Order: sequence, then structure tokens, then C-alpha cells
Amino acid sequence: MKVSDIRSKFLSFFESKGHTIVRSSSLVPGNDPTLLFTNSGMVQFKDVFLGTEQRPYTRATSAQRSVRAGGKHNDLENVGYTARHHTFFEMLGNFSFGDYFKRDAIKFAWELLTTVYQLPPEKLWVTVYAEDDEAHDIWAKEVGVPVERIIRIGDNKGARYASDNFWQMADTGPCGPCSEIFYDHGPDVWGGPPGSPEEDGDRYIEIWNLVFMQFNRDEQGTLTPLPKPCVDTGMGLERIAAVLQHVHSNYEIDLFQALIHAAGRETATADLANNSLKVIADHIRACSFLVVDGVIPGNEGRGYVLRRIVRRAIRHGYKLGVRKPFFHKLVAELVAQMGDAYPELREAQQRVTDVLRAEEERFFETIEHGMSILDAAVADLKQKGGKVLDGELAFKLHDTYGFPLDLTQDVARENELSVDDAAFDTAMNRQREQARAAGKFKMAAGLEYAGAKTTFHGYDTLDLEVAKVTGLYVDGLAVDTMQPGQQGVVVLDHTPFYAESGGQAGDRGVLTAGTTAFTVSDTTKIQPDVFGHHGALAGGTLKVGDSVLARVDALNRARTVRNHSATHLMHKALREVLGGHVQQKGSLVDADKTRFDFSHNAPMTEDEIRRVEAIVNAEILRNEATSAEIMPFDDAVKSGAMALFGEKYADTVRVLGIGSSRELCGGTHVTRTGDIGLFKIVMEGGVAAGIRRVEAITGDNALAYLQSLDTRLQEAAAALRAQPSELTQRIHQVQDHVRALEKELERLKSRMAASQGDELAQQAVDVAGIKVLAAQLDGADTKTLRETMDKLKDKLATAAIVLGAVQDGKVSLIAGVTADATSRLKAGELVNFVAQQVGGKGGGRPDMAQAGGTDAAALPAALAGVAKWVGGKLA
Repeated sequence: MKVSDIRSKFLSFFESKGHTIVRSSSLVPGNDPTLLFTNSGMVQFKDVFLGTEQRPYTRATSAQRSVRAGGKHNDLENVGYTARHHTFFEMLGNFSFGDYFKRDAIKFAWELLTTVYQLPPEKLWVTVYAEDDEAHDIWAKEVGVPVERIIRIGDNKGARYASDNFWQMADTGPCGPCSEIFYDHGPDVWGGPPGSPEEDGDRYIEIWNLVFMQFNRDEQGTLTPLPKPCVDTGMGLERIAAVLQHVHSNYEIDLFQALIHAAGRETATADLANNSLKVIADHIRACSFLVVDGVIPGNEGRGYVLRRIVRRAIRHGYKLGVRKPFFHKLVAELVAQMGDAYPELREAQQRVTDVLRAEEERFFETIEHGMSILDAAVADLKQKGGKVLDGELAFKLHDTYGFPLDLTQDVARENELSVDDAAFDTAMNRQREQARAAGKFKMAAGLEYAGAKTTFHGYDTLDLEVAKVTGLYVDGLAVDTMQPGQQGVVVLDHTPFYAESGGQAGDRGVLTAGTTAFTVSDTTKIQPDVFGHHGALAGGTLKVGDSVLARVDALNRARTVRNHSATHLMHKALREVLGGHVQQKGSLVDADKTRFDFSHNAPMTEDEIRRVEAIVNAEILRNEATSAEIMPFDDAVKSGAMALFGEKYADTVRVLGIGSSRELCGGTHVTRTGDIGLFKIVMEGGVAAGIRRVEAITGDNALAYLQSLDTRLQEAAAALRAQPSELTQRIHQVQDHVRALEKELERLKSRMAASQGDELAQQAVDVAGIKVLAAQLDGADTKTLRETMDKLKDKLATAAIVLGAVQDGKVSLIAGVTADATSRLKAGELVNFVAQQVGGKGGGRPDMAQAGGTDAAALPAALAGVAKWVGGKLA
């Protein structure tokens, strides 16, 4: 059974049991600042389990792409060296949100494994939490698993409920027992069943974990039964595929074998069992899907993790003898294997290939030098009997040659060495104390709130006469009363203020009640449906339960709205002008501008920018009404609406129709396209490999910008004494005149050099048969000095000459020795003699040399000593 069939049968089975098939979410968690990457199937349902989000279904199933290569969940160093560690994997799961519980979850799992996948029941073992008699009895009495193959796992981590078979989302909140299913690979593989001293062996392999969210844990550790217990399960697709394909290692399944063969082809490696091929095959999946989800190699956060994975793959290719980019060529094979299950991968194939190629080319420029340094250090350390590689060296490799620490650790581990990580960290902190700041994501959360959700009215009004205060926070702590002058956060049950999301900045404004006035400087979401109004209390007092008038800053909102609506039109225009590969990779929309990042591999030309501006402004002139519809996500996508990068979409979404653009968006927008007024692009540039950035302005901001340009145009025209319409022609005339004057100046300098040569030749003195001349030419540039030198050599025949000049306080020197005298004198030594006296140094060929200096006052004396120095040399 192929991997694609296993995935399909899993989803189809649970669909037949009343589950809704939910698409895989992005590897970049939407609105979850606590995670670097999506690392399990339950991540996209986290808010559902916490009760802060509602879905139109109570049963779900998914095949979730996941990454564990950074932060708390980091398997990177084990990848390629073990049978089941991966950076990227697919997690199959079924979920119940207050619907079925242990009995159905267990029976579903058993039916799928033994009936659909047809695994021998006698090969399956299960574990339950030691105190979970309910689950034990279901397995034993209802499913019929022999009790000797049902293992109770107790508290083995030193505390109550601290067990491998007791799951918790965090220190507080939902938690409960779990039941794991193991597959027995047989007695010819070493290892014992779970809970035994030999459990770390490979005979018994966990394939599925059924989590029963049964309790809520409070801060005192007390467990209270949940009113609606839930189920969260996870089965690694690669693990179950290995079992069903009768192989022991995940790298032997059909999907990995295809990638390993492709890696062998691109690296010219015949030994397909080579661990480096496994690393490369694993890493192409993680890298490709991260790029699909908008992550670009960089030096911070997620981008840095991606860069580490790419460079680790390149290093393994280098280890196999590859000396040119190869990794990006594997994208095509990955698309062939997984493109049907994940169409977004197929659609992004060219972009993924281009991004990875660019990163490879960048690293291949330095890897050879870095590897030679590392190999030499390793060899030297082993010769001396050492075991720990210098951390300062590891940092140098990181800082100068782009070697992530774990790549250096890989090389060290292969040579049975370790790296002085503490010294590396010291060096890193010394240079960049903020290096880890990228791993900390903005959190408006951290405010513990359990009150009513916020109802948003800002689509229809900017003034809400009655809004009730349901929460107050000062310095991150909940308070009952806010005093004048204090800064904090106000939560309302109803609000017209838009909370920052989808790239649109939060609203500003004021909350008032009598003499009380709270100035709102920003609005964010502290929970998915709870808005926090950030600001300061200007006067009066504010209490929880108070009613206030909520008024949004109308001018600020209007400017933001114009920019946001223009962003949609610009996105559509960019795809029309540059191609369908253009995808949004981030945006920031506020009252001043729209900043839009998108996938494209070349700078936009002036013509392309003008075409985009023309398309957007044509949409504005048509003044068509905008529309907003609420519909299921799948229906929205089928209707042609575009989903934007980085957004976490619910199953029911808001579809915005703005001119010819149709996108999913929860932001605020103009009523008609004509309300935007005017659109102007003011900046275009690159921000990362394959990512461009455009900044644009609209409305009164665009008008002010154009008026400022017009003012500068008028000033330039006045300075050149021309009409603005004649300015280009006048500039060309001035340029032609300047070029003519420059040519005339060159001719005059040449004549000056010739005349000076005639005069200076008469100043030469004879020293042992060589004419020696040292002179200062005021106002001469380097070219004039050279021309004068050439003429003097011709006139003096056998000579040694030094010429100097001063411009802007800097000394320029040139020395020349005729060919028949270079056996006795060197121009480089001569010019250096003078240069050292004027605060400089120099050198060059035996017949011609140049130098500079900073002490102009010392030049006359230095030149005066030349004849004596030559005499000494010749003597």
C-alpha cells in the first residue's frame, strides 16, 4: 500500500464515520505566538479545544503537515541517523470536540488498523494510563485485546499525573489520559514492550496516540472533569507506512525511496544506503513546504531554521563530493510524489525551486573555504587527542562562512568529537545580544481573560454609544479600576475598533464617559474573539462594568481603509503584470501606506510599475461598489477567491469583492473603489531571495506626495531657467555643456602637463649620470601627474623623477625611473621614501609607482631630499 493510498484511506475511513475532512493548515501557525512551526495535527484546533473558537462540526479528521526542527520540538540532529526521526512529517488524526469519547475513539482506531489496513491483531499492543480503568476495560472487554498486551503506564516522572500516558496542553488547562498503540516488529528485532527495561529498542514501535481530554487542571493542580470531553489523536504517516509496507525504517517506504533515488542521481551516489542521502531526502520535504508556506531563508526566526536545514542538506551533498548546487533539483521529484495530496506544492514548484537554488548558490560560495578550515581543525584536534572543538572557531564558521552551529556539530559528531557550545554562545552573545529576539513573537496575549467575547461593529459604524467595559489591565495585570495617567488595556463587550490582523493595523480613537477619556493608540486581539484597546487614561477613572462611548478616529480609519482596499487591487494587478506566480508573503497596512511583500525573482522595471499603477487607478476610476459575503471556506476558494499567506482562516470566511479582485479578508474596506481616490507606488525593492517589496500610498497621502514632487520639479525648472515641460531637454543641454567643458579641461591639463614638462626638465640635476627631478605640481590630478611624468621621461632620457600634488589636503605622489636606470634604482622604493615623510606609503613597478599621504605641509621638504637619497642609493 503506497503512502498516498494510506493517507487517502485514513481520511475516507473517518469521513465515513461522520468526520469532516479538514485541510492541512500552514506550517506557520496562524495567530499562535507560542509555536515556531505547526508540529502536530491538533495545533489548528487548539482554540476549539480551549473553547474560544466554534466550528460547524464536532468531528474532524486531517492529514497535517508538520515540522520539528526548531524551538522545543527539534529533531534536527537525529535526522538521517535514526530510522524514524524527520524534520518534516505528516500527522494523521481524528478529533472529537465534545462529541464521542474513549469508546468510539478506541473502536475507530482498531477498526481502521485491523479491517481497513488489515494489520494482524496479534501484532498490536496498547498502553493506557495506570488509573484509566475505563480505557483498559474498553480495550480488553469490548475490543478483545488480551490483557497481557494492555500495559498500564504509571506516574514515572516524579509527580502525580507526570506520565508518558497522561497528556496536558500546558501547566494548566485541558489534560487527560492517553492510550498508545504499538506494533510488534517481531523477535528478530531487539527491544521490549512499553514499560519494560528494553522499551527503547526498535521491536515495539508506537504508531498511534489517542488522547482523551477529560479534565481541566487549575493552578493548584486540581483536576476537574470537563463538561464536554474531547478526543485528539495522532498517527505518523511515515511510521504507519513503514509497518504496512513491511519495512523497518521510515526511509524504506516508497515516498522516501523515490526521493533517495533522486538524491542519489543528483549527487552521483550509487550507494543508496548512504545516510547523507537520507538527510537530503528528508530535508527537501521540510525546505520545500516551508517555502510553500511563505518562509524564506534568513538570519532570524523561522527563516534561520529554514537556512539551517538547507545548509545541512548542502553539507551532506558536499560530503558526497558535490561542488555545485544540486538540492533544488529534487523539488520536481517531491512534487511528483506529494503534489496530488498538496496542490499548493505543485502550484509553487517554480518558486520553491528558485528560492532553494538562490540559497544554494549563496552557500556554495563559502562552503569550500569553511569546510577546509573545519576539516583542518578536526584533524589537528584528533592528532592531539582532544575531544572538544573550539567554540570560538564554531562561531567564526557561523559568522563568516554561514555554518550554523548544528552543522559544525554534525561534522564533530561524525568524528566522535563535541563542540564547546558554551564558548560559542559567549561569542554569539558578545557580538549580537539580540540574536535570539527573533524567536520571540509578538503577544498581545498573556492577559488572562475569561469574560464575554467582543462583538465587532466596525464594518457598519465608527461610533458606538454604549459599550461595556469587561476587562481592565495595567502592566499586564487585571485591575478593577484604572486611574488617571495610567496606561493599559481595555476590553469591551462591543466595539467599532478594528483589532490588528491580516496585516491591517489596529484602530485608534477614544473611549469616553462623562469626564472620563481613554485615548486608544492601538487595538489588538488578546484572544481570537476578544479585542484589547491599548492606550492611556487621560482623565477620570474607569471601572470594570462601566459603559463608554467608543469612537474610532475617522481620518485614521479612512486612510487605512483606502490603503487596504488598494492592496487588494494591487495584488491582482501584480499577478496580471508579472504572472500568476505572484503570491502575497506579508503585508502591513496602516494610515500612512500599504507595504506589500510578494514572490517574484527580479526587480520590477519602471514599465511594470507604471502598468500596475495604471491598472489600479483604472479600477478606482470605475468607482464600482465593493461587496462582502460570508460563505464556507471551500466554496469561497472554488468561487475564485484568493487566500492570503499567513492567515488562519475559519471554516466560514468573509469574501471581499473589490473591483476585479476577490480575496478572503476580514479587514475594513472602502464602500466604492472610487473612495481610494488615487494610487501611487513610491518604492520597490528586494527583501529576501525571491521576495520583492512594494510600498504604495493612496488618497490625500498620494496627493500630498505628488504635490511635493511638483514643487521640486518647479524648483528644478526655475534653477535651470526653463519651463517644467522643457526640463528634460534643458537637463540634456546642461549635461552636453558639462561634458564639453570636461573635455576642454582635459585638453588644458594635457597642455599644462606638456608646458610644465618643458619647464621642469630644466630643473633636473645630474646625480652619477642620472637626471634627478623632484617637483610639486599645484592643482594637478593623478592623470595630469602621469601625463607629465611620461613627457619628462621622454625629455630627460636617463632619469629618476618624483612628482607630487596636493588636493583637498591629501598628497598624491608618482615616481618614475627610465628603463635604462631600473637596474640601479626602483621607482617603488623612491616613491615610498617620499611617502613615508608625508604620512603615507606606496609602491609599484620598478619603472612606475604611486603613493598617497596626509601631511601636505611636509611635502616640500620630502621632495627636497630626493636627490640626496638617490645619490646615497647609487653610491
